[in-house]
Amino acid sequence: MQTIETERLILRPFKEGDAADLFAYLRAPTAPCFFSLKLADLAEAETEVRKRALDEGRLAICLKATGQVIGDLFGGGDDDDEEDKTTSVGWNLNPQFGGQGYAFEATKAFVDHLFQVKGFRRLYAYVEDHNKSSQRLCEKLGMRREGVFVEFVSFANDDAGNPIYENTMQYALLRREWAAQRPLATSARG
Repeated sequence: MQTIETERLILRPFKEGDAADLFAYLRAPTAPCFFSLKLADLAEAETEVRKRALDEGRLAICLKATGQVIGDLFGGGDDDDEEDKTTSVGWNLNPQFGGQGYAFEATKAFVDHLFQVKGFRRLYAYVEDHNKSSQRLCEKLGMRREGVFVEFVSFANDDAGNPIYENTMQYALLRREWAAQRPLATSARG
């Protein structure tokens, strides 16, 4: 995927040298959906960076001023439904950089890219019912909540080893909905 630039960020493919920054937020993921991505050490982070560098649907979120990786975005990769032009999207931001608008800035640019450049018709995101910040982000992006999957998936077990099932919401946005919410000057181009 090509590099995307915003006011404060650069969204680009992962590359060598990103391991320490990736490890900073994946050594102890805060969202249960990322528990399976937990990295044990820097060597594991280097392996993960090499894997992500080959993934067409994965971008590093970098501060423009320093180049530091502060999170990642995913969607629009090779495993998406090409026939229906539909893709799942997601984001993971280092909690150290939360509350500063970076997630919205990055995700908005990514959504614009997926609709305008990649030609997707429909984007959707899964969000656990307790992840209020991601729910707000979906809504701020203009996504609508389509439903709730009760006890949909488990990312962790309780002390007895039993799965803890999460209620998961699905949000979605159609290209025509996205185009309708854009300013008139830019919607004439898309």
